Amino acid sequence: KWETGLMLCIYGTENGCLIERPDGAASEIPGAIWLDLVEPTDAEEAAVEAALGIDIPTREELAEIEASSRLYQEDGAAFMTANLIRRGENDQPESSPVTFIIKDNTLITIRYHHPQAFPAYVKRAMKPQTTEMTGWGVLISLLEAVVDRAADHLERVGQIVDETSRKTFGTGPTLAGTAPKLRQPRRRDVSLQQLIENIGEEGDFTSKMRESLVSIGRVVAFMQAIIDQMRDTKAMKENRARIKILQRDIVSLTDHASFLNGKISFLLDAVLGLIS
Repeated sequence: KWETGLMLCIYGTENGCLIERPDGAASEIPGAIWLDLVEPTDAEEAAVEAALGIDIPTREELAEIEASSRLYQEDGAAFMTANLIRRGENDQPESSPVTFIIKDNTLITIRYHHPQAFPAYVKRAMKPQTTEMTGWGVLISLLEAVVDRAADHLERVGQIVDETSRKTFGTGPTLAGTAPKLRQPRRRDVSLQQLIENIGEEGDFTSKMRESLVSIGRVVAFMQAIIDQMRDTKAMKENRARIKILQRDIVSLTDHASFLNGKISFLLDAVLGLIS
């Protein structure tokens, strides 16, 4: 739908599945479970604001870095902003704020880039779900998809770091039960300049990913504080349990990103030493 220029995606539910309302008309907003605004126009923002009685933050307001500007409640809605990462053109990392708004039983997302977690979640959610399809449920599922995508990114960084390490030190894996190989001289066809560029790119990406995970962690903690104050229903108990798992995953990935940053710093020092 993004390719067709339609920037307001409206989703409902049917038989435990997420369904997209194809016309994207303002009349479809009441009763929707999720409104996804991608680079919205002024008219689209105004239609959502009028239907739900909220004030949608502008793009400039999304870029505010103060915690008080990213997490707040207003007009009976909760506003939460986190920086999300994607691999852009030439495999370069792109970081941009995404705002999640919960009003009653409706989730509203406002974004100005295209994290791959969004279409991945939509594709999966269009099949029958075991979790209740409420605004809160969709928000938690969407953040789970974001964290899963972050794990995939960090796994790829780890593979690139390991490959760079082998090129730097001229070592490779040995078979179990065999004597370790003597270190071979570094191959002359390995470009140290290229290694530095690769290390720098992955270091930049890992740093941005860690910042993103920290901002997502703040959003999840804010969500937990709100849900803890809500009526204790079966759905809310399920949401609390999912949030706790999500928080543990975020902490684990943040620690792993810090570990990768340490390895990258060591490799950078090693390559600079070889150049010297």
